Amino acid sequence: MELNKEHFSELHENDTLNIRDEVEKYLFHWRKFVLGGFIALIVAFFYLRYSTAQYSASTSILIKDNQKSGISQELSAFKDLGIIGGASANNTDNEIEILKSRKIVGNVVDSLKLNVNYFVEGRIKKTDIYTKSPIRFHFEEDHLEAPKLDTLFVVSKIDENHFVLNNDEGDQLGKFSFDEKIKYKGGFFYITKVGDLKSVGNSFYIVVRRKSTVIDSYIGKIAITPVNKNSSVLKLSINDPVVERAEDFLNELVRQYNIDAINDKSEVSEKTRDFITERLEKIAEDLRVIQDRVKNFKDENKITGLSSEGELTLKNASENNVKIIEINSELILAEGIMEQIDSEAISEDQTLPPNLGFKDAKISESIIGYNTLVSRKNNLALTAGKENPSLIQYQKEVLLQRSNLMKSIKNYILSLKSQLSELNKFATQVNKKVSAIPSLERGFIDIARQQEIIAGLYSYLLKKKEETAISLAVTVPNAKIIDYAYGNGIPVSPKRKIIYLAALLLGLLVPFIYIYIKNLLDTKIHSRKDIEEATKIPFLGDVPHAETDDKVVIGKDARSSTAEAFRLIRTNLDFMLPSSVNKEKGKTIFVTSTTSGEGKSFISINLAAALSLNNKKVLLLGMDLRAPKVTEYLGIPERKGITNFITNTDITLKDVTFSIPEIKGLDIIASGVIPPNPAELLLTERVKELFDQVKNEYDYIIVDTAPVNLVTDTLLVAKYADMFLYVARANYLDKRMLMVPQTLYQEKKLPNMAVVLNDTDMSRGYGYGYGYGYGYGYGYGYGYGYGYVENEKKPWYQKIFK
Repeated sequence: MELNKEHFSELHENDTLNIRDEVEKYLFHWRKFVLGGFIALIVAFFYLRYSTAQYSASTSILIKDNQKSGISQELSAFKDLGIIGGASANNTDNEIEILKSRKIVGNVVDSLKLNVNYFVEGRIKKTDIYTKSPIRFHFEEDHLEAPKLDTLFVVSKIDENHFVLNNDEGDQLGKFSFDEKIKYKGGFFYITKVGDLKSVGNSFYIVVRRKSTVIDSYIGKIAITPVNKNSSVLKLSINDPVVERAEDFLNELVRQYNIDAINDKSEVSEKTRDFITERLEKIAEDLRVIQDRVKNFKDENKITGLSSEGELTLKNASENNVKIIEINSELILAEGIMEQIDSEAISEDQTLPPNLGFKDAKISESIIGYNTLVSRKNNLALTAGKENPSLIQYQKEVLLQRSNLMKSIKNYILSLKSQLSELNKFATQVNKKVSAIPSLERGFIDIARQQEIIAGLYSYLLKKKEETAISLAVTVPNAKIIDYAYGNGIPVSPKRKIIYLAALLLGLLVPFIYIYIKNLLDTKIHSRKDIEEATKIPFLGDVPHAETDDKVVIGKDARSSTAEAFRLIRTNLDFMLPSSVNKEKGKTIFVTSTTSGEGKSFISINLAAALSLNNKKVLLLGMDLRAPKVTEYLGIPERKGITNFITNTDITLKDVTFSIPEIKGLDIIASGVIPPNPAELLLTERVKELFDQVKNEYDYIIVDTAPVNLVTDTLLVAKYADMFLYVARANYLDKRMLMVPQTLYQEKKLPNMAVVLNDTDMSRGYGYGYGYGYGYGYGYGYGYGYGYVENEKKPWYQKIFK
């Protein structure tokens, strides 16, 4: 159990360290995040500064529903006249579609001339001057191409009365004066001046767009929503770059909607009026004829009045005639309606004249119901297609209602004719009494009776005509305006806070993605952890990036992080050197690497300098015969060296040994001239003689060798080494190349190996917390090279993106 706890604790600690490492990968690049966020906010600022702001305006209206609210207060005074049609219902969803229909929006576009916009040139963008434009663009009424025109005109002022006009292609159309007709694409237009030209500028842009495009644009921008499910109050809103235009559009939209609704309602009353007017013309002609007959009869027979018996008979006849007139009136109206239904049997879009005074209320209600269905169907047809299920259903209901109405009227006509027949029988009896009256009076009674019938019918139709005129006069709008359109002038788009927040997040996200991808694709070693995960080789120490440009970074008074690193490596060498080494002889420490440019010469020279400070006799050997770099690195001229010693037996070690004033107690033997056969030279006995001699004379021999992954030179002399320092350069060597030292370590081809990590980045927290810079590379015929690159001061922007 105890082991499990320890194991769990170790896993938990490792997980915490892993999370911290991942976080530190990004915190190390905090400058990139700061710069990315700053740049993103600057871009957002200029975007908001020069983008076109959108303003919102809204209005609210009440859709009147007569089925819920009954007759409006304005019409209650006419209720008793019987001229107000039955209650009609307005479906809110249907009214929303009507408000957004192309017909209504098109009327708004025409009324406000929204297909023409005016702009002036700004420093960055053009500015819309909807209400401030000092000029107006007008088409001639007969310009048939105007609704399809989509172009741009540039008006450049010459003086207060003249201007130069250019089209969208930059072609000059000519010089014109205001109010002058200008011919363009088969039509004419003219530009008027309505304000002071100096108040805006000298150049104006007139953008003329297709009417259909403008309608589509506004239909897409209108938002119409009910306040709640049980309310017939609608809220209309729209966004536009100019708040005044948004307000004008909504107010005009409601006005055009009411005009369209009034026209629909007036259509029924107009049909009734036309029907009555037509009948009045015929009755008036009959009345005029009968009146002339009465006058002529009296004049010819010199009759001034009737006897008491004649008056009584005439009274009975008159009462019967009143009833006959009423029946005849309804019969004529019913037959007229029947004729109209028959004549319009093909059309389903026509309404019938209602409120004609039928005593049968069911027929009046049927006519009103029929008209309501037709109106609903016509309104839906404005926005719905022919295959719309609701429209098809309405069409079926209209046909069914028409059929039922025809049957009802036919039955009503038969009923009226039956009543008329009974009245005519009674009239026959009266006529028998009239026959007993003298023939002169009898003739007058006949004419008077006809006159009374026609006059009564004429009076009845005049009354209905007046009632219909009143109905037309008191037609009220379909929508009641609760609030007129209003925009508060605060932009709703683009939203500043959201734009800034999105820009900041994007500014932080881009560096994050960049760092993530960079780390994902990064195969370089960076720290001791990378080496320990890939190899089992002991780790001797790491050397941070140098703080100066000096070739030798360690001295008696040196306290830099690099100098301290070499002191630490010097201390660790005592633990790494095998105890079996003869203490009376010098210890040979070989320095190698996987490939060129990893800093072997830098490590070799400074390690030798560090050992010499400890009052030890130290020798630095340049055994990289293919690319000798020790003298070049120290900035001294080439001289005889190991190659000369091996090839010439007359040369002694003293002849090739030298020292430099910068490092006291350190002797150096350079590589010498580059031989054509370095591998063969390293196999000679002179090499063994060299090491036997220097081990007797020095405490430490530091040997700078060639990279092991490129040539075999180092492996040939590995037998002379007491210890190998394997140099790996941070941020340079590929992790996959660590298999080379691991293989050499496992196969024990390089005795007593230890890894030194060179050029670590102290700002990441590896090592001592400081930094230095160098790099070097060789170059020779065998295809590898490395050379020293001096540390240079980087500009601020390179430090940010390092």
